[in-house]
Amino acid sequence: MLIAGFPAGAWGTNCYLVAPAAGEECVIIDPGHQAARGVEDALEKHRLKPVAVVLTHGHIDHVASVVPVCGAHDVPAWIHPDDRYMMSDPEKALGRSIGMPLMGELTVGEPDDVKELTDGTTLRLAGLELSVAHAPGHTKGSVTFGLPEAADIPPILFSGDLLFAGSIGRTDLPGGDMDEMLDSLARVCLPLDDSTVVLSGHGPQTTIGRERATNPYLRQVAAGQGAQEAPRRGM
Repeated sequence: MLIAGFPAGAWGTNCYLVAPAAGEECVIIDPGHQAARGVEDALEKHRLKPVAVVLTHGHIDHVASVVPVCGAHDVPAWIHPDDRYMMSDPEKALGRSIGMPLMGELTVGEPDDVKELTDGTTLRLAGLELSVAHAPGHTKGSVTFGLPEAADIPPILFSGDLLFAGSIGRTDLPGGDMDEMLDSLARVCLPLDDSTVVLSGHGPQTTIGRERATNPYLRQVAAGQGAQEAPRRGM
């Protein structure tokens, strides 16, 4: 298994390229602000051929490079239908302007081929099996992608802005909801094995076991406690 990840752009959003091995087909997860150059560098370094872009949610810091990346390689983008509008109208998704200078650097809109994600399905792409779990709370259309355990790797969760090392995604933007966030944490994260590696939308990797033991929000959910406001991480 090959996973090449790097933080991109003004928000340091993690973009991942995932393939069975170097020299094979891959999927690209969350090519955000100023990620196109990093994607091309990783493709060249590892001799990868992209077959799809898959998106954990629609915020501009995760989708800003979707149009140029999909266009350069003639591949589709997969997104949950509840977040699809954000690719064409990022400011509506944030409830405020993200700033004209920054907007001038973005290619806003949909790529030529957009496919919609469905909860509970498995995407079979590039020799991988990515399980899709709808996980609203940060946005209405947030999802996670899971990879099963294999001979050389533990199970992996691409958590987007649902779960971070030590924290969770913010819920104060349009479509955010703390009750939904806590429900998603309980439904999507708590059942996972402690060995599951969490590769999130921002910050370092962690494991479910570490977060179960130390993350105040995951501990809160496990204890069945009520909601409290999350710190602001991600967009």
